[in-house]
Amino acid sequence: TKTLVKNCIVQIDCVPFRQWYESHYGLPIGRKKSKKEETAEDDVLTKKRSNHLMRTITERKKTSKVDSHVEEQFLTGRLYACVSSRPGQSGRCDGYVLEGKEME
Repeated sequence: TKTLVKNCIVQIDCVPFRQWYESHYGLPIGRKKSKKEETAEDDVLTKKRSNHLMRTITERKKTSKVDSHVEEQFLTGRLYACVSSRPGQSGRCDGYVLEGKEME
């Protein structure tokens, strides 16, 4: 059935998560390696930044490790998430992205 209940596993779109990750860490994720560079998509990665922001991003890159299962999901364009709240009549719910032991 298509009922949202607590602790159910759902597939969500990965685009907002990818945009946040690329702007926060300055690293590409979930992109296929191609020889031609597309300037429209690489706009976030190659835009001009201040020196302070560059130092902040280089510090963040030290802790930017992503699980291999999550990396594969970014390539497909979908992430698996678990609903952690009890959705009501409107269907709005909170949850978290599955990673690590939960993915196995």
